[in-house]
Amino acid sequence: MTADATRTGDPTDTADTVETADTPDTVDTADPTGPGVARDGAFWAWTVLGLVIVVGLAALTRYLEQNVPAWAEGTAIEDFGAAIEYPVYAILLGLLGNVAVTLLGWRDRIAAAFRTEFFIKTGLVLLGASINLAVIASAAGPAIAQAILLISGVFLFTWWLAGKFGLDDKLRALLAAAVSICGVSAAIAAAGAVRARREQLAYTASLVIIFALPSIFILPWLADVFGLSDAVAGAWIGGNIDTTAAVTAAGALAGEEALQIASIVKVTQNALMGVVAVALTAYFTLRVERRPGAARPGLGELWRRFPKFVLGFIAASVIATWYLDSAGADGKATIAIVNDLRVWFLILAFVSIGLEVRVASLREAGWRPVAVFASATVFNLALALGLASLLFRNFSA
Repeated sequence: MTADATRTGDPTDTADTVETADTPDTVDTADPTGPGVARDGAFWAWTVLGLVIVVGLAALTRYLEQNVPAWAEGTAIEDFGAAIEYPVYAILLGLLGNVAVTLLGWRDRIAAAFRTEFFIKTGLVLLGASINLAVIASAAGPAIAQAILLISGVFLFTWWLAGKFGLDDKLRALLAAAVSICGVSAAIAAAGAVRARREQLAYTASLVIIFALPSIFILPWLADVFGLSDAVAGAWIGGNIDTTAAVTAAGALAGEEALQIASIVKVTQNALMGVVAVALTAYFTLRVERRPGAARPGLGELWRRFPKFVLGFIAASVIATWYLDSAGADGKATIAIVNDLRVWFLILAFVSIGLEVRVASLREAGWRPVAVFASATVFNLALALGLASLLFRNFSA
């Protein structure tokens, strides 16, 4: 098996054959220690040390996220400091930790503490609590129509372009989901559905963060240059920027009404993440990884491969919507606690991803994923501007 993250997938290829199983380097891995690893006293001691490192880096991430904006206030980097979100700190600190434990010769010994899969899935289930279905229903037609058309158009374009560049099918799925839906969260859901490698997820998450940061400032400025109304500007921002917090920051720069519309559009796109995960599971099971001449996989195989955390995500959304409807304004404090817990789990996941990254695999991915992501972002900008101008020109919040 080669480790080329960009090579075009082939169902008969040795690399794909290995990656579709529960191997240690896929996102869907249940046990990072791998089979046959002795779990004696030394194993548990190293694992506890690894957990201390992961939690310590997560706590440092939280500290920086909450204090850097205050430190940067009144300086030339005030806006930049306020715009940096926790995934940036978590991945960077994870990568720095990776270098340190590798130099110390600890990395493989503490790897059992990198529970990336558990952290990711728990965080995404909790993310469902932030999806208020009542808000989406109130936005009704324009937001839902834009979300469906935009996700479909951008996903298919990115998938097609990545195929032209010869990227691996699993990396194609991660890039297409990330740029078309909601960035890192969508990439994580897609990685679970197609069983992508952790290096592919780390690569995609890095691209999302790199492209999201300048968008916070460029899109509100362009909306002003184009003379867009607040509603159209908000819909454009919400449909383009991949991370929810970055959407909030950009929407706030564009105005109060723009912020409301941008938030509704982004939440609507987030809610469709589960639909895309189901579609990717079916496509990879029935077509991409189906061997020539093999029997058509049944519902049992589809269920086995289906990322079950998506059901938790949907259930959390339904329960949160019902709870807020019953509890009223008092329920927001409870949801805020759930959201804070979700941030902690996602920070632990991003730190673990940084600790697990193997630089050689990222280097082999090369420039082609960057070119695909940049081109897809430009396509997303143009399509979202057209849809927002058409669907939101007479909209009022």
